[in-house]
Amino acid sequence: MKQSLFSVREFGKTFIALLVAISFAILTSSGAFAADRAKLLKPFKNLSKESANCASCHRKENPSIYQQWGNSKHYGANVGCYECHKADVNDPDVIRHKDFLISVIVSPKDCGECHNEEARQFAKSRHANAAEVVGSPDHILAEMVEGATSFHDKSPADVSGCAQCHGSKINILPNGDIDPTTWPNTGIGRINPDDSKGACNACHQRHQFSVEQVRRPEACGYCHLGPDHPQKEIYDESKHGISFYANVDKMNLSSPKWVAGEDYEAAPTCATCHMSATTETPVTHDTGERISWTLRPPIAEKIDAKSIALGKKVKPWLLRRKDMKSVCRSCHTGGLVNNFYEQFDAVVNLYNNKFSKPGAILMETMEKNGLITADVLFDDKVEWTWYQLWHHAGRSATQGASMNAPDYTQWHGLYEVSKIFYTELVPQVNALIAKATKNGNKAGADAVRKVLDGILATKEHKWFNNHSADAKAKNTAARKQFKERYLQEK
Repeated sequence: MKQSLFSVREFGKTFIALLVAISFAILTSSGAFAADRAKLLKPFKNLSKESANCASCHRKENPSIYQQWGNSKHYGANVGCYECHKADVNDPDVIRHKDFLISVIVSPKDCGECHNEEARQFAKSRHANAAEVVGSPDHILAEMVEGATSFHDKSPADVSGCAQCHGSKINILPNGDIDPTTWPNTGIGRINPDDSKGACNACHQRHQFSVEQVRRPEACGYCHLGPDHPQKEIYDESKHGISFYANVDKMNLSSPKWVAGEDYEAAPTCATCHMSATTETPVTHDTGERISWTLRPPIAEKIDAKSIALGKKVKPWLLRRKDMKSVCRSCHTGGLVNNFYEQFDAVVNLYNNKFSKPGAILMETMEKNGLITADVLFDDKVEWTWYQLWHHAGRSATQGASMNAPDYTQWHGLYEVSKIFYTELVPQVNALIAKATKNGNKAGADAVRKVLDGILATKEHKWFNNHSADAKAKNTAARKQFKERYLQEK
């Protein structure tokens, strides 16, 4: 009989060796695990009893959250879960979790217990009031035109669109749960159960609150991008953006003070210009504190115009511009900065005087004289056209000029503004005038005709209907020279 490959004795030796190896591996891994566990539990000695209890559980249940917190400055300062999430028995959103009263939502009021100056600055910013969009054309689009009240009597377009940037009013249901139409939500103007406004984690992503992350332009790009406010795309196109992405490793993003011109000089980010310190100005969490124009409404206006009209005392636009210029001078000469602002102002004034102010007067006159409905938006084609002109193209033009993005100033901006104005808005107004005349509203039609003819007769629009002989000759000569030059180059 042939012998087997291994004898019984040899098999026994091999099996015992295998058991020893496995046992050694288990003991080694157990020791490593025990060492890791000891390492993880050691910091808990410096935490409050409540936070240590939270951390010991969430380390297993939510390892990513635990690790993010472990990489944060809060961890280094012995600030744990309980210090941020603790709640009072009378808080609207209080829940009992294990043996503690906590709130899921951490509001600026909570953050302000330690970061009081930052919370104060934020509270007076435009960001803090961003949820005040009800009744605006944007909100009407999301709630009625795009949407339907199909999600617990709310429009999904509003809940998952507008409110995720602007913020929602957090509602607590009778059973203590948070209303799913209002949460989760990290909109910058969120109205919290404790009546505070805002969400710090709109920018400072929980639970790590990385200073490097919040200083990068992508942090602002969560909301500030797209056809109606393309700041992120504009920044990416600008020399500033190009320089940033080419020199990220030189930006010193983790510096505690991060002063432009001292800690870095390769490029500015959104945070540099709107929030961070310079050698002349301190850090601010009011992102509008250095802005001189508000480019958001149909007609651009100085940032303090509405407040002054309401009798409010606010920081004048000239002082705001002075602070922004100090940021610019961290890298540029005063002469260059001053000339840039002259160019920027010229684009805003061109847009206002040639297109937005005349367009607004036309729309108001048509509404007043019954050519379009006054009580419902977007039921007339011309309302869509006007909205597209100022809300998309107009903002692209002026914002492009504000941040050195020529393609947005020109092709996404003023080109689109003029194309919409001349090839859509004016023909639609003429059609409405003809319709009103036919339907017996001659007085209304005549009132609108007078306004339109007056606009087109101004020097800015004169080319549209009536070129002067000199202008025609100049244009013909220029076109001839261009064609000759182009043919020579070919």
